[in-house]
Amino acid sequence: MSGHRPGERPQGGPSPVRHRPGYAAAAAVFAVGMAGTTLPTPLYGLYREEIGFGELMVTVVFAVYALGVIAVLLLAGNYSDLVGRRPVLLTALALSAASALCFLFEGGLPLLFLGRLLSGFAAGLFSGAATATVMELAPPGREARAGLAATAANMGGLGCGPLLAGLLAQYAPHPLRLPFLVHLALVAVSAVLTWFLPETVDRPARRPRLHPRGVVVPEEVRGVFAPAALAAFAGFSLLGLFTAVAPSFVAQTLDVHNLAVSGGVVFCVFLASTVGQSLMGRLGVRRSLPGGCLVLIAGLILVAASLTFASLPLLVAGGVLGGLGQGLAFRAAMAAVSGAAPREHKGATISALFVAAYVGISVPVVCVGALTVVAGLRGAGLVFTGCVVLLAAWVGGRLLRRPPTTG
Repeated sequence: MSGHRPGERPQGGPSPVRHRPGYAAAAAVFAVGMAGTTLPTPLYGLYREEIGFGELMVTVVFAVYALGVIAVLLLAGNYSDLVGRRPVLLTALALSAASALCFLFEGGLPLLFLGRLLSGFAAGLFSGAATATVMELAPPGREARAGLAATAANMGGLGCGPLLAGLLAQYAPHPLRLPFLVHLALVAVSAVLTWFLPETVDRPARRPRLHPRGVVVPEEVRGVFAPAALAAFAGFSLLGLFTAVAPSFVAQTLDVHNLAVSGGVVFCVFLASTVGQSLMGRLGVRRSLPGGCLVLIAGLILVAASLTFASLPLLVAGGVLGGLGQGLAFRAAMAAVSGAAPREHKGATISALFVAAYVGISVPVVCVGALTVVAGLRGAGLVFTGCVVLLAAWVGGRLLRRPPTTG
C-alpha cells in the first residue's frame, strides 16, 4: 500500500532476479505480516472485560491502526523503492513484533493504543514493499500468478489473523497471550525467510531522506479518481465494520460467545474479498467497478437484515456477499486509477486511493461506536448500513451512467 505498485519500476530499477525463486516465500511473509494486524479482532470483548471500556473505545482502538497506515502512506510510502525491499520488510516485521509485545504485556489502554499504532506502521510498510517483492521475484510467465499470490497474501492474511486468534483463544489456554506468542514465532520464521530473499532494487540508497508527499491527485485523473475513491471508501467501511464491531454483535446480540465463530465470520469476509479481486481480471474494469458496488449493496442489505432479525446465517451471507463486492470494486478502482494516472504521478495517486480506503475503514466505525451510546449496537449498525448503501448506490449509479474509460 505504498507509492510503488506492480507494473511500476522502482527508482533504482529492479535487478535481474526474475529467474530466481522466492515469490512464494515473499507472499508467505506478506501474509504473516498482515495477519498480525487483525489478530486482536476476536479478542476485543475479552479486553473489554479485563480493562473495562465500552464499544466506542473498541472502535477507537481499532481505528488507531488505520491512522498508522495512513501516516506511513503519506510519509514513507515509496521508501522501499529507495533503500530496497528487504530492509523495509525487516523493519515491518520488527514493528509487527513490537506490536505483538504490546498486546502480550498490556496492562491497560495505553499499550493497546501503542500496539495498534505500531501494527498500522507495519501494515503500511508491508503492503507496498511486499507486493513489489512478490511481483518482482516472479519468473517469466508467472506474473499473473504472482499478482494473485500478492492479493491472496494481503487479504488472506488479514482474514487469517482473526481466525487464528479466535481458534487459539477459544480452544487453547491463555487466550490473551497465546495468539501473540504464536504470531511472534511466525514473525521470527518470516524474518529468516526475508533475510534470504533476493534484493530486487539495484543500488539501494543507504540513508535517503524522507520526503512527505501528502495526497497527490493530478487534475487529469480526478474524474476517474473521485468515484473510484468513494467506491474504495464504501468497501473498506464494510471491512472496518466486520473487523471492529461484528465480534461484539455476534456475542451481545446473537448470544454466540464462541471466539472461533467470531474469527471465522471475519475470515469469510476477507476470503470473499480475495475471490472478488481475482474475478476482476475476467470481468474488466468497466463492469467490475459498478458491479462491485451493486454486489456490495446486496451484502449490506443482508447485514442489515441480520441486525434486524438477529440471524448469524444472514450476517455471514451478508459479509461474504459484501466482501465479494468490495474486492471486485477495489481492484477495479485500483486498475482504473493506475491506468489514468500519468507515469510520473502513478505511485502518489495510488497512495491517495489507499488513503481514501483507510479513512473508510476507520472513521465510519468510530461513528458506529459513538452511535452505540445512544442507539445501541443494533441501531448503530442499521444507521451505518443505510448510509453506506446510499453511498454505494450513488457511486454505482454514476459509474453505470459514465463507466471508467481506463483499464
